[in-house]
Amino acid sequence: IGSKDYPKQLRNIYAPPLKLYVLGNKEILKQKAIAIVGARKATEYGKKVAFQFAKDLCEKGINIISGLAIGIDTYAHIGALQPKCTGKTIAVLGSGLDEIYPKENIDLVKQIIKSGGCIISEYHIGTKPKKLNFPQRNRIISGLSRGVLVVEASEKSGSLITADFALEQGREVFAVPGNICRNVSMGTNNLIKQGAKLVDNYIDIINEI
Repeated sequence: IGSKDYPKQLRNIYAPPLKLYVLGNKEILKQKAIAIVGARKATEYGKKVAFQFAKDLCEKGINIISGLAIGIDTYAHIGALQPKCTGKTIAVLGSGLDEIYPKENIDLVKQIIKSGGCIISEYHIGTKPKKLNFPQRNRIISGLSRGVLVVEASEKSGSLITADFALEQGREVFAVPGNICRNVSMGTNNLIKQGAKLVDNYIDIINEI
């Protein structure tokens, strides 16, 4: 945390990680970024939206941060890896850098690093992915960003923890409205009721940041 390489915006949050382990391009940790998070059991609509927002923002040079989980996180990372993207993507892990979770995203991690992005963790090498680590790592996802976009979330989704951290840290919170008949829309629709900015395209986010 005392290093010149430690991101300033992360140093200023409550309970910042004392150490950050980084694999890939550490310079992008200091650049403008938006976090995109959401449900693991995402709908096709949610996956498409996460992909498109990430792609559009990255094409404007804004980095994308997410948590490498299946569902919305995965599609946000993939959206940021498209050919015209000048921004990069950052994956924040709930395990050591040598314990990629989920295993099906190992190839995605290789693409992220090859493209000039990075993976980061506050957990030392060899740390297994434990359930309690993931809510804790969410403060890093929001802390590194200018704002957090929640694409799909159930009423008790872990993504809402990231939104709460964002509010505590003075970051913007954005939410994509969803089908009122679907459980994965309850969290995002409630965020909008509570004052999160409703967004339906990337320009809404750029105008705020």
